[in-house]
Amino acid sequence: MLEITPMFEIEKGVPLYIQLYTFIKEEIQKGNLKAGDKLPSKRKLSTHLRISQNTIETAYEQLQAEGYVQSKPRKGIFVNQLDEDLFHRNESVTLPSKEESLNQPISYKVDFSHGKTDLDGFPNSIWRKLTIQSLQDEENLLFFNGERQGELGLRKEIASYLFQSRGVRCLPEQIVIGAGTQYLLGLLTMLIGRGNVFSMEDPGFHRTRQVFQDQGVSIKPITLDKEGIHISHLKESGANVTYVTPSHQFPNGMVMPIARRMELLKWAEETEGYVIEDDYDGEFRYKGKPIPSLQGLDNKNRVIYLGTFSKSLIPSIRISYIILPNDLVEKYNCHFRLYKQTVSRLHQHTLYLFMKNGHWERHLNKMRTSYRRKHKALIDAIEKYLGDKAVIIGEESGLHILLKVKNGMTESEIIESAQSKKVKVYPTSVYYEEYDAKSVPHVLLGFGGLTEKEIEEGIMLLKDAWFS
Repeated sequence: MLEITPMFEIEKGVPLYIQLYTFIKEEIQKGNLKAGDKLPSKRKLSTHLRISQNTIETAYEQLQAEGYVQSKPRKGIFVNQLDEDLFHRNESVTLPSKEESLNQPISYKVDFSHGKTDLDGFPNSIWRKLTIQSLQDEENLLFFNGERQGELGLRKEIASYLFQSRGVRCLPEQIVIGAGTQYLLGLLTMLIGRGNVFSMEDPGFHRTRQVFQDQGVSIKPITLDKEGIHISHLKESGANVTYVTPSHQFPNGMVMPIARRMELLKWAEETEGYVIEDDYDGEFRYKGKPIPSLQGLDNKNRVIYLGTFSKSLIPSIRISYIILPNDLVEKYNCHFRLYKQTVSRLHQHTLYLFMKNGHWERHLNKMRTSYRRKHKALIDAIEKYLGDKAVIIGEESGLHILLKVKNGMTESEIIESAQSKKVKVYPTSVYYEEYDAKSVPHVLLGFGGLTEKEIEEGIMLLKDAWFS
């Protein structure tokens, strides 16, 4: 009998067949049991280990199912020939030192993240009530796959809301709901076709750039001026698809004026191309009246509209939507019939009830008031504590600003010095195709997830970090 029984020790709390299966598998991987070796019979091994033959048979069956052994009729069970390189263990791996392994993530006093929202303002009790109502009203229907474009009721509510608030004109049939903007952008890239030349604002949203790169499309970075994407540079690029954030340019924050919007639409018409309008936080504007969406101004079906509930509700809800022009709707229905919906039907139905019953509009008004106060608190604190040593950029709308810091430090030095005071600020270099390290650095400050007190405390700490 092979030397497998003396080394096998039974431990409590783990099924016996799993213990035996794991032991023999590891012996094979280590090379202690070699190809052609015969395993003990169930009867003999049962006697040696004092366990049932059924337990041994179950362990052997699992080894056979995974290809480690094979059963030969009237001969027994033998170890298979395996490539030893597959199980080669690299003994030279350097483990972290005890000190390194004990390092914990920095605990920040203030985190100016642009991805966080005001969770205290989220109507938990209403959302919970509507979720329970959804399950009761629909019984088990929500447990099955829904419509691939998203639930029709929710798409109707979105279409109605966007027309009233943003001037977007669409039918529910043009809306596709998806789990996040990146997923929808990937789908859109396939829909438009990788053979087209894509462009986007520079600086622009790095996660969008990554989606385009992963889809293998050619991307042309287009510079900005004070009104947004530079139209003459866009024309020179040869692109016929461009991605823009006109309501609140990310990250610079400017709002594209109506004249520039009309120029962009004219470019799309002349090139027979598309403008992808990402209206990621268009609900929040602090100066002047809302400007109509590009999609609402478009008479030639050249604008693709992207929206999300991540900023206005909670980031983790992962409900975004895209509004397709008619020609792309036809293409979608032709080529993407096998793509199933990626958002939970329960969340969709809950959001549908939330919007239908008027909770959505009340929630938005509440959030606008809250964010307006936080926005003012941030601007006031910067002016009070930093004065003319910092310049605020893009403060007219949205949930973040840029801050140009005039202290002679590099971007990384600014971030590290803030970190020394337990304050987290964010770089803008990641949003550029090619970042000029010699330029006066800007950092990004989000305020949606902070209280007014935390905002003021954070700016006070930044003053100590940067100018003391």
